[in-house]
Amino acid sequence: MGKHAAHIVWDWNGTLFHDVDAVITATNAAFAEIGLEPITLERYRALYCVPIPRFYERLMGRLPTAAEWEHMDGAFQRHYHDHHLRCGLAEGAEKLLEHWQETGGTQSIMSMYGHENLMPLVRTFGIERRFVRVDGRTGPSGGSKAEHMARHVAGLAAEGIPAVRTVVIGDALDDAVAAAHVGAHAVLYTGGSHDRAGLTGAGVPVVDTLVEAVAEAERLTR
Repeated sequence: MGKHAAHIVWDWNGTLFHDVDAVITATNAAFAEIGLEPITLERYRALYCVPIPRFYERLMGRLPTAAEWEHMDGAFQRHYHDHHLRCGLAEGAEKLLEHWQETGGTQSIMSMYGHENLMPLVRTFGIERRFVRVDGRTGPSGGSKAEHMARHVAGLAAEGIPAVRTVVIGDALDDAVAAAHVGAHAVLYTGGSHDRAGLTGAGVPVVDTLVEAVAEAERLTR
């Protein structure tokens, strides 16, 4: 594996893909369809959690019914699809991916964005060649990443990449949970779904830039 002898598993939404504006727009459009007040980015980051119905519970004061959840999830996906194409990669992401690969590191993507939508989007940015694997969510949305990460890491292990030399970089507490589930390290980034205060309780490094995230990944795997 070259100089680094380490592997990075990148989250997509809110990490490599800077789509926070599309997420807030789609969330508020979905809320409007069932009569909820719009939410600010600051409030979103303070309250966000998974599974997503629990996030809605924090906003509504109760868990949504099955019908409400189905409607809100469908509305969110529809509105997100309309807005996310205006979004781009996080600042400096393309150069970081290139540098990590060219200096001997390996990397992959494990996202809770639907796999059938993720793959074309990654290809749009011309970065697919930087990754040994790209896996999006299969099955229903709204749950935890842990089991999806387990399948992803099993695939990496088959290619000779061990979990103990792997660092998950993501923007949500659930990324740290998923990393712990598979015995990997984690670094959390403040540019996405949580504010810094919400991330610090995970007990893993928290950073404000992806450059810092990669530096922490190198430190953790020395």
